[in-house]
Amino acid sequence: MFLTPASLLYRLRSPEDSRAWNRFVDLYSPLLYHWAKKLGYQDSDASDLVQDVFVTLWQKMPEFEYDENRSFHAWLKTIFLNRFRTLAKKQSPLLMQSGSRVSDVDAKIELDEAEDMQFLLRRALLLVESEFSQLYRDVFRSYVLEDCNPVDVAKATGISVGTVYSIKSKVLSRLRQELSQVFE
Repeated sequence: MFLTPASLLYRLRSPEDSRAWNRFVDLYSPLLYHWAKKLGYQDSDASDLVQDVFVTLWQKMPEFEYDENRSFHAWLKTIFLNRFRTLAKKQSPLLMQSGSRVSDVDAKIELDEAEDMQFLLRRALLLVESEFSQLYRDVFRSYVLEDCNPVDVAKATGISVGTVYSIKSKVLSRLRQELSQVFE
């Protein structure tokens, strides 16, 4: 059974749903680590921050109401940044009270939405790839990710050009399903 993000978010409201939480952690952990690294955290500190974010999410998700007019991704980023600021204040309160230091941290916190999208797309592709045959993975990677000509991909794999297009469509559809309503 495939979990769409909207249903996944709904299932996360139940802390006991380990399957939903595992899927969510698989999808978002690398992005949260990436954000922590952009903020200059070392591996162990990044792990602590990411774990703290997941604990906060676990506490907040039972009351979470999905609003299709608002971005879950933006809400997640807000939680991440708030946890970052809270931990930074605990670790270095004098630095955080200095006006110039706060603006330095805020400047560091500006995280690129397009980069986030690319990061999550790559992660989602890794998660859904296992649902497809090796042929599908090879064709999709060649045609979409490596930007090869579909005629060349068809010749190299011994399939028709129409099948190349069909494979692209099926994989992209599955990726959209995985990420729908996560990014608005």
